[in-house]
Amino acid sequence: MKARIFSLATSVASTLVLAACTAPSGYGLASDRASAAVPEEVPINTKSTYVNLIQQMQQKGLWFASLAHIDAFEQQSGVSPETLLMRGDALRQIGQHDESAAVYRKLMGTPVEAAGYRGLGLIAGARGDFLQSTQMLEQAQRRNPTDAIVLSDLAYAYMRAGRVAQARVPVMQASQLQPGLAKVQGNLALFLLVDGQRSQAEAMMDGAKMPASLREAIEREAQLVQPGHAVVADSAGVPLRLKASQWPFSN
Repeated sequence: MKARIFSLATSVASTLVLAACTAPSGYGLASDRASAAVPEEVPINTKSTYVNLIQQMQQKGLWFASLAHIDAFEQQSGVSPETLLMRGDALRQIGQHDESAAVYRKLMGTPVEAAGYRGLGLIAGARGDFLQSTQMLEQAQRRNPTDAIVLSDLAYAYMRAGRVAQARVPVMQASQLQPGLAKVQGNLALFLLVDGQRSQAEAMMDGAKMPASLREAIEREAQLVQPGHAVVADSAGVPLRLKASQWPFSN
């Protein structure tokens, strides 16, 4: 078994080394991945190390390749909540939302249940259903109240659902828990803009040295989340799904 795990993990490590040589730098989510490096020497004869290597692969955006390695790992070591979460994330990132949601639901009642609810919330947001998104992300936040990423996601979902005032607490919590995280900075700047605090937003973006292209994206996104304009209902009063954006700090 150890020999087989060693062989599989070596394959993952080789893929990561190639990715490290070719991955583009950038801002937003890419900037968080860019610092991920593969150690030159790492013991790869344990299950936990193989899982860590697959996680590094996903951090670099190698979602399709990670699915293949998850299959290989589960054949050798069985299915676990950890591998299900990696699979759900990979399927979501490649756009297979129905399959991803089915995997996330299997995480209910496991130690990573909060991550399952977060995944379901992100899928709902990708489909433009920000009312459902807030409900799922609220469940994730209750189970993991100090996770800055969940708090940032929840704040964004509140804003897109037209509940800007409710976004204040989670976005400020996220910004104090992980002030240097690009995802958190982007959603904080967005909140300050839609909350009418333009001077504070500009000062915050200056301090974070955000490039002009990102500032423009934040300005465009702010037009989608103005208070009172995000939730639209049909003639029967049933909320309609909203158009999902490509905002880099919402998934």
